[in-house]
Amino acid sequence: MRYEFRISGVVPDALAAEFPELARIPVREQTLLHGTVTDEAHLYGLLTRFQSLGLRVLEMRRLPA
Repeated sequence: MRYEFRISGVVPDALAAEFPELARIPVREQTLLHGTVTDEAHLYGLLTRFQSLGLRVLEMRRLPA
């Protein structure tokens, strides 16, 4: 499964490094992180990491295969 996460603000390099499985695309005042999520546990793990690092997820969506 591929997912895209829209994060509020620009995610700096140091924080993006915490998500090696996701590619980063900075957009105006936001950051898109996208990549393969292996299963539900991985998805919830990513959401927990976002929260623990103070990143605000504005949108999350599953991408077509």
